[in-house]
Amino acid sequence: MTLTALNAVSPIDGRYRGKTSGLSPFFSEEALIKYRVQVEIEYFIALCEIPLPQLKDFDTNLFSALRDIYKNFTAENAQAIKDIEKVTNHDVKAVEYFIKEQFDALNISQYKEFIHFGLTSQDINNTAIGPPMIMPMVPVKNMAKAFHPNPNTAFKSILRVIKTKAAGNK
Repeated sequence: MTLTALNAVSPIDGRYRGKTSGLSPFFSEEALIKYRVQVEIEYFIALCEIPLPQLKDFDTNLFSALRDIYKNFTAENAQAIKDIEKVTNHDVKAVEYFIKEQFDALNISQYKEFIHFGLTSQDINNTAIGPPMIMPMVPVKNMAKAFHPNPNTAFKSILRVIKTKAAGNK
């Protein structure tokens, strides 16, 4: 079925599509999938920076290549994740499997079991929903300023609290 103003789920995608199409990069399912990928990648990088003993030898020069997974995210990538989801019947698990495929392509398969390590699907979903809620409210020229200059800051803060509490419980 072709999307028309008459069969859209809501008037936002239907009769007002021309006025709201600029929001698609932030609120579409493709955007949510991209944000999920970003959260998973940044979390993995944060685990490397702790470092977890199993990740202490991870080549930090690969962080840029990992970030390219979400920075260069395409509609085809989103569709690949949706295709995986048809098998897993789980949206976040499909993202995890997609990233594992990317790790294979980067020849870092030995680290892929740390994708989604210690997380629940809600951890990913709750974090991934934040950027699309903030970004459209910021003028385009200031979009880059909407996020902290270092996207790992939030993860590092959380991990620092975890490490501090863990050290205090020894």
